[in-house]
Amino acid sequence: MSVEPVEKAERTTPLVTTLAAAATYFSVAPGVRLNVRSGPGTGYPIVKSLPEGSRVQIHCQTPGTQVTGPYGTTNIWDNIASGQYVSDAYVNTGSDGYIRQRCS
Repeated sequence: MSVEPVEKAERTTPLVTTLAAAATYFSVAPGVRLNVRSGPGTGYPIVKSLPEGSRVQIHCQTPGTQVTGPYGTTNIWDNIASGQYVSDAYVNTGSDGYIRQRCS
């Protein structure tokens, strides 16, 4: 009995990149427990705190209260989830400006 080699099958389905796979996460400033607020400003209630070493995904950005932090002084607030905002002054985005679309 002889065995014939089987040729490698060609890929017939396209590769798909999902949003989850393409998501970009940004580091919160080292040594910081970051307050997450219900809106883009220090006058909004704190909904939770992120532990040291956290990374966040930024969905959109919006202007709000001006804050000074490890990454400068800014009025940009990052939306990290529905009803959850952090000051961009504490997130290492590599930019002093907007890196995402404005929140609507």
